[in-house]
Amino acid sequence: MRALWAMLCFLALPLWADEPLSGWAVYSTDKSYDQLVADTKAAVKENGLIVVTQAGPTKAAAARGITIPGNLVIGVFNNDFAVRVLETSVDAMIEAPIRFYVTENDDGSATLSYKTPSFVFAPYVYEGGEPLRDIAADLDTKFQTVAESAVK
Repeated sequence: MRALWAMLCFLALPLWADEPLSGWAVYSTDKSYDQLVADTKAAVKENGLIVVTQAGPTKAAAARGITIPGNLVIGVFNNDFAVRVLETSVDAMIEAPIRFYVTENDDGSATLSYKTPSFVFAPYVYEGGEPLRDIAADLDTKFQTVAESAVK
């Protein structure tokens, strides 16, 4: 019976493929991958945040002779938010930097997505309380502004 259930779940996966994941914001664009990466980094800076980390398998795969679609995770935060988060929950800082995710689509366009900061920090609200919720709400607004600027 478990094998049947597992098979049915596996077959149903394509039905959910177009649904955004819970807690995610997803912005489809007509921009190329390279342009969306550049515009995202510029929007981060314009909105008072800092690119803290960048990681993606695309260039490393190319160095090995493997071609894969563009794929980059951009970690974003700033010291003001770091200090504020630490005042509410030391454990919550494991989530910083919060990440934007740029992916290249089959048609050459790119998508920008991210887990909303309120979703990312939700497990720590028991410790950080309302002040952490407020910080997450501030970051939600900031991330949405970055995303909307990057994709326009």
